[in-house]
Amino acid sequence: MTAEGLALAVAMAVASGLVGCFAVMRRMSLAADPLSHVALPGVGIALALRFHPIFGAAALLFFGAYLVWALERRTRAATETMIGVVFSAALAIGSMTTSGEQLIEALFGATGAISRSELIFGLVGAVAVIAFIVAKRDSLIVMLVSPEVARTAGINVNRLNLLYLEAFALTIALGLRYLGVLLMGALIIVPAATAKGLARNLTGMLVMSAGIAVLATVVGSWAAGWLHQASGPLIVIAATVVFVLSLARKPA
Repeated sequence: MTAEGLALAVAMAVASGLVGCFAVMRRMSLAADPLSHVALPGVGIALALRFHPIFGAAALLFFGAYLVWALERRTRAATETMIGVVFSAALAIGSMTTSGEQLIEALFGATGAISRSELIFGLVGAVAVIAFIVAKRDSLIVMLVSPEVARTAGINVNRLNLLYLEAFALTIALGLRYLGVLLMGALIIVPAATAKGLARNLTGMLVMSAGIAVLATVVGSWAAGWLHQASGPLIVIAATVVFVLSLARKPA
């Protein structure tokens, strides 16, 4: 892996670990995988218009997150329910607009050199997600505990919820190159689930989750180069191994 590729992978992993902590606490553990499938139509549209697939995926993920937020507000249904509705439609459209080798890369991650535009998008996006989580972590916690208390404290709950969903969507877009649509959700959830069982406080959980995500990404990417395999499955396997090993320790 080149220095640029390593920097992008580490930045993506840190963002995944931080976003995943709040996804786990919001009981959105099963939401990451279906939301990531919203990227499929974007990949197909971008390829048809001769754009880089990552930008098409990001655009549809942003739109999908906004749609989930809008439907959740209108119907008062759970976030996971709205993600399931959007996921079903996106998967159907994506299967018709993407085919062949492009579909395989979209599902399991792509290989090859990283373009300059992809590097800039990835690093800027990762920094934006990390900055958002660090700056808004206290507000996110208050909103999780009680939306009513958050509103009393002057927090715009609806806007904060939308911003978190968009950060969630952006994080998925950042990892599509390495893990693809099918596996990106695992890197968001597994390190956070591991850290939740080991950490003693929120700061510890955030740091530990980001560290585990980075470790899994680096080890998985190295193993992929050594074994001449796709990096996505090996990254997820590395993260899962850490989770299994963590079960031997007593809960914090």
